[in-house]
Amino acid sequence: MPDPGPTLTPATPPSPLPSTPPPPLPSMAPPGLPAAQAAGGTGVAEPEVNPAFARVLRGPSGLGTSGLSLLPRPEPPAALAAPEPEPPEPPAPAEGRPVPGLYYHPVPEPDPLRVEEVSRRIKRWAVDEVEAYPPEWEDQFDGFSVGRYMVACHPDAPTVDHLMAATRLMVAENAVDDCYCEDHGGSPVGLGGRLLLAHTALDPLHTTGEYAPDWAESLESDAPRRAYRSAMAYFTQLATASQADRFRHDMARLHMGYLAEAAWAETQYTPQVWEYLAMRQFNNFRPCPTITDTVGGYELPADLHAQPAMQRVIALAGNATTIVNDLYSYTKELASPGKHLNLPVVIAEREDVSEREGYLKAVEVHNDLMHEFEEAAAELAASCPDPRVLRFLKGVAVWVDGNHYWHMTNTYRYSLPDFW
Repeated sequence: MPDPGPTLTPATPPSPLPSTPPPPLPSMAPPGLPAAQAAGGTGVAEPEVNPAFARVLRGPSGLGTSGLSLLPRPEPPAALAAPEPEPPEPPAPAEGRPVPGLYYHPVPEPDPLRVEEVSRRIKRWAVDEVEAYPPEWEDQFDGFSVGRYMVACHPDAPTVDHLMAATRLMVAENAVDDCYCEDHGGSPVGLGGRLLLAHTALDPLHTTGEYAPDWAESLESDAPRRAYRSAMAYFTQLATASQADRFRHDMARLHMGYLAEAAWAETQYTPQVWEYLAMRQFNNFRPCPTITDTVGGYELPADLHAQPAMQRVIALAGNATTIVNDLYSYTKELASPGKHLNLPVVIAEREDVSEREGYLKAVEVHNDLMHEFEEAAAELAASCPDPRVLRFLKGVAVWVDGNHYWHMTNTYRYSLPDFW
């Protein structure tokens, strides 16, 4: 096999940061909206516990499962050798407001020490190691708040290095989306060729000695490929071979979704609502929650991950979280040049309703997907009470909630339409 280049070794951090376990997760609401959300308000009513899904949120328990706890483990003792000169400031209250009527679960504020350290390291990686963006994009990179995003989604990560594995992949995926597909020079024209070549940074090309050097050189030719190659090299230092292959498969799914959306853009086709939802099952966040075990420092074995019931849970999680993105990015996309497909736009056009009605119908679709996700997770937890399955299900559920938290609080990127 041709050598894709030297193995990257993560930079040694100053001193690993201690982590304070977050407070217990809030009670989970049963199917149906809490009263405050149903009324269109921004408060969160105290919901009754859904006993079936509450089991998922509790995670594994019993003899021999203490090592599978979802509470963050402290960093190595060396973290205590250099105490902070002053205690950190308490995190500011989360900004933003939830989409009225949206079914969601509030989460604890992410650990501020970890947020600060992940934010520092990811910017150094993006600027110095892979040159993922030019200086004029710095404000957009900072506004993305990817450190807060990943810490909120992975509270069980045992170390900052584990968090960084997820964070680099998230930044790399966004570099591909921005540079190849959308905001920064992207275009549907020729997208398939660009994506295929970028995918070889994740899934290496096996070719002849004559042509291998040309391929290896191509991996440094643009920001998306540099970012993919580096992020994957770090990820495979923590992931098993099975976990890495699982991630490559999900990235191929993502790229296929990009291509479907690009084809519709080229032909100026507005899909039927069901067609749009089919595209969004591929062009979605699935690669992020599917690595929750790698980031958590354990492995869900391939046979358990591949079972149809688990695949349904992961698909529904990806679908629901992606509709969250459609809802919170709605006004941002409307203000961008060209026509952007999102669920409210597709519903309004295909079902011949107003923009407001299309948006509110999209909220209902999201809520239905969330209830389907919770029911599927609860059923799987009951039918397959393997501690690794229970931990993975809880990790996916926490990722879903952290994803909503980030969208709701990222007021730099998102604002809500005036529909209420």
